[in-house]
Amino acid sequence: MPRIAVTGGSGKLGRAVVQDLLDHDYEVVNLDRAAPREASAPFTLVDLTDYGQVAETLSAIDDRYDSIDAVVHLAAIPAPGLRPNAATFTNNITASYNVFAAARAAGIRRIVWASSETLLGLPLGPENPPPYIPVDEDYPARPETSYSLSKHLEEKMAEQFCRWNPELTAIGLRFSNVMEPADYEAFPSFDADPRQRIWNLWGYIDARDGAQAVRKALTYDATGVEIFVIANADTVMSRSSASLAAEYFPGIPVTRDLGEHETLLSIDKARRLLGYDPQHSWRHQ
Repeated sequence: MPRIAVTGGSGKLGRAVVQDLLDHDYEVVNLDRAAPREASAPFTLVDLTDYGQVAETLSAIDDRYDSIDAVVHLAAIPAPGLRPNAATFTNNITASYNVFAAARAAGIRRIVWASSETLLGLPLGPENPPPYIPVDEDYPARPETSYSLSKHLEEKMAEQFCRWNPELTAIGLRFSNVMEPADYEAFPSFDADPRQRIWNLWGYIDARDGAQAVRKALTYDATGVEIFVIANADTVMSRSSASLAAEYFPGIPVTRDLGEHETLLSIDKARRLLGYDPQHSWRHQ
């Protein structure tokens, strides 16, 4: 039974990831600064900005475990604006460096971590349009905040860790805005003013589908760095995706015919390489 360390396992996405891994017969340890709502997996309180604590928790903890097989790194200040810019950047880049370096020191060869949709150029809008629609991983990162700059540098840092260790697999998942079923009550209100959600092309990720992406990334059969956009298959809107693109991004190339409510955050690569297949939607909970 593989033993997976999940940093940030007490958070919104982390809770879903921990439960999904447990449901699929993984052994899970939750490493976080906050205790979980429910102790579904062993929990250790860790300050991820302290390398010594991270190194110890990724090697062994008395009476808990003597080794870790893979790391899922979700812990972070999760969005811009929650803390001052420098505090957000310093926390996130330091925590990620510590996790990557401590995993290397412990001989762990697989890291899956939360990158961010913000690297697609968010916040998007008529004054800051995407190069094309649907957006995907193929164009260069466009960090617009200190938060997204830290995520961009995490991706670059992962490349160097993989260069140092060619046996390492590091999968960065550019998660969209994480939602739980309780959040869906507000979705119909977005129709009154689509500009409320234009900033990420009306995208979202159900935490349960985010957890599916993590689990499939843990078994992805390749080494090196790979980056995936992870969103749900649809948008948060009742209107068609084509009409939204035409009204709010006139003149921006739409690279293919769009399904009625198809996500404008392309998940084609994740579908193709990970076998990612979103199962949840706010339209049918």
